[in-house]
Amino acid sequence: MIQLRHNKGVTLTELLIVIVLLAVLGMIAVPRISRSAQNARQNTCDTNVSVVNAAVEMYAREHDGQYPADTNDLTRKVLNNSEYFPEGVPTCPLGGTYLMDPDTRRVICSH
Repeated sequence: MIQLRHNKGVTLTELLIVIVLLAVLGMIAVPRISRSAQNARQNTCDTNVSVVNAAVEMYAREHDGQYPADTNDLTRKVLNNSEYFPEGVPTCPLGGTYLMDPDTRRVICSH
C-alpha cells in the first residue's frame, strides 16, 4: 500500500516567494500613495489661495476698489484682519507664504 506524506508546515521557498511578492506590491504602492499625498497638499494650497483671493476681493469692495499694494499691505490689511479670517489665516501645507502680485492684484503662494 502507498502512503502519502502530508506536510503541515510552510517551506522556506514558499515563504520567500510570499516575501518577494509583498515587496513588489509595496514598491508599486508607496510611490502612488506619496504622489497622492503631494497632490492633496497642492490642492489644499490652491484652495487656500482662492480663499485669500476672495478675502482680497471683499477688502477691495469695502474700500472703494483699493487693493492691497504689496505683500506687507496684504498681511497688514487682510491676513491679520479677524473680520476676514475669524478662524485664523489658512496656511500653505507646502510651507509657502502668500505674496501679493501688484500687477495682477492676485495672491499667489511662494512654494
